Amino acid sequence: MSHITVNVADHIAHVQLNRPEKRNALDQQMFDDLIAAGAEVAQSGARAAVLSGAGESFCAGIDIASLGAMVGQDMEALILPRTHGGGTTNKWQEAAMIWHRLEIPVIAALQGAVYGAGLQIALAADMRIAAPDTKLAVMEMKWGIIPDMGGMVLLPALVRSDVMRRLIYTATPVDAAQGEAWGLVSEIADDPLAVAFALAHEIAGKSPKAIRAAKALANIAQSGDVDTVLMAEARAQAGLLGQAEQMEVIAAQFAKRAPVFK
Repeated sequence: MSHITVNVADHIAHVQLNRPEKRNALDQQMFDDLIAAGAEVAQSGARAAVLSGAGESFCAGIDIASLGAMVGQDMEALILPRTHGGGTTNKWQEAAMIWHRLEIPVIAALQGAVYGAGLQIALAADMRIAAPDTKLAVMEMKWGIIPDMGGMVLLPALVRSDVMRRLIYTATPVDAAQGEAWGLVSEIADDPLAVAFALAHEIAGKSPKAIRAAKALANIAQSGDVDTVLMAEARAQAGLLGQAEQMEVIAAQFAKRAPVFK
């Protein structure tokens, strides 16, 4: 039985962690299911995705029983091979990075515990909407390990180096307000899921090709040098200007109607 559900409606994919009795803690099957869910969304035709967790928490991290089951195995043989993401990730990294790599915008709706593995999945989203009761933590140091699901790619793009180090070194949870001040949280809302869906609907109404180009360009802009970013910007724009989707956007603006994309 999968603890990850995927529903697509109105061009929006809703991916939900659905193990509320365990605060959506991830067992090994859920890592596989998250990867499968990402692949399903990529093939679905959705124009935006919402990530959420059922119950009181988004995700309390990895299931400790699941972590204990790995003890005694050859760790290098288990986690060093690049088995996913076109030869860039292992299974555990891919469970988060697949959402970062998805061509459409991803919005995470957060509440309760967002710890460890759960935080790294949330960091892979384009935006994070958090309830006031949300607690966020890079929890790995509590168990004598380090972030290992792409956190060291995602965290430096969002927070200052000193903040990142404090989060990693201490494993201390921070509340939504502190998370927002530090860059972990995009917005605080009483109903984060409703706000996430409102944003997804707004994005889904824009030119799909332009949105995908914008996300790809934003990812390049975070790590590329100036020349690379400028060329990527020009190349993306050249692929949009004067094309059918852009002409429909312009026509819709003049007609004061919603654009219709084929």
